[in-house]
Amino acid sequence: MNSTFNQGGSVETNKRPWPITSTYSRRDKIDTNPDFQRPAVWTRAQKQLLIDTIIRGYDIPKLYWRKNGIKYEVVDGQQRLRAIWEFIEGKFGLPKNADLVGKYEIASMKYHELPDEILTEFETYPLDIVVLQEADEEEVREMFLRLQNGTTLKAQEKRNAMPGNMRNFVKSLVEHPFFLSIGFKNSRYAFDHVAAQMTLIEIEGTPCNIKDSNLNSMYEKHKKFDINGAIAKKTQRVLNFLKRAFPDKTPELHRYNVVSLYALVSHLLESYAVSDRYSEISKWFINFETWRREELKHPQDQCDAEVVIYHEKTSHSTDASDSISWRHQYLMRKLFESIPNIELKDSQRSFTNEQKLAIFRRDDSLCQVKIKCKGLKCNWDNWEADHKISWSNGGKTIVENGQVSCIECNRAKGKN
Repeated sequence: MNSTFNQGGSVETNKRPWPITSTYSRRDKIDTNPDFQRPAVWTRAQKQLLIDTIIRGYDIPKLYWRKNGIKYEVVDGQQRLRAIWEFIEGKFGLPKNADLVGKYEIASMKYHELPDEILTEFETYPLDIVVLQEADEEEVREMFLRLQNGTTLKAQEKRNAMPGNMRNFVKSLVEHPFFLSIGFKNSRYAFDHVAAQMTLIEIEGTPCNIKDSNLNSMYEKHKKFDINGAIAKKTQRVLNFLKRAFPDKTPELHRYNVVSLYALVSHLLESYAVSDRYSEISKWFINFETWRREELKHPQDQCDAEVVIYHEKTSHSTDASDSISWRHQYLMRKLFESIPNIELKDSQRSFTNEQKLAIFRRDDSLCQVKIKCKGLKCNWDNWEADHKISWSNGGKTIVENGQVSCIECNRAKGKN
């Protein structure tokens, strides 16, 4: 019996060889996919190489399991274990170019086709199993991360193994039915990655850097995250809205736009009266994506310039704050251009920056009041967003009731 010491205390370990047939016969008691593990990612070639290695009697690395009652959880070695079991079940054969083993031909052979001598060696091959005794969840996750150090684990796969409430909260978000509507697969924790980015945007309260380093810091900083707190509830509320807007599988919801869509809806729910307008927002988004794809079919010099920029910012450095912010402002403006009667939640007199931008673009920056001018072309730093029906007379602060006014005309209108 050995002891391995970690920050959380000591973990008792028991190392002994298990014949391959013993692991297979007890596979119903061996969990190869505890929630900190990554899914199966090995290629057929990797699996074949492992089997060939075993058949030739070469050493393979130790496997680490945690004893959990009468069952075992695989901490390290699940890809190897799955490959061995799949070979036994006849799911793949050896490589077509496999060399002889002694005098025996094994090329392309499946498990049941192997010569008896080779089969016996394979079945009795001892797997070195290190069983962790009395290990708590945090110690197991720490050991998993240490054992994977230097491997090709993706960043989100590592975060999935981190202890703490933030990791648990992100995992719970992935179970939200909205994730059944998105148009990409949950390959190597892609949903967890997106859910983590959504959570960070909600914590920061604005579009921000959502790179892997930022997500890692979030997991570390918020180990005691309140899963019933205001941020958690707001995140759930945004996902509930998105599910109502997109009740069915929606291929337009890609990796590059679903986080931006989340940020947009989060902002709308915070500041605008949109709680019952999910179908309009859904229709706008799908129409926008259709229009954007059609624009990109044109030669670049004939394509809408902002569509080209949007495409660039969804293709490179997509997780940087400047890219996220630009896409957010662009989508907000396109939304207000399409649905100009979205109202602020309260009776604010001033138009928001998003509303002003939509008004400015819609009116082509030309003064619409025309009291002191004949339609002066304004620049962004020298104009006013004017209420067509004045705010004092009950005019709403919505894009539909806004218009571009040059400074002179706005002052003149105020005197009338």
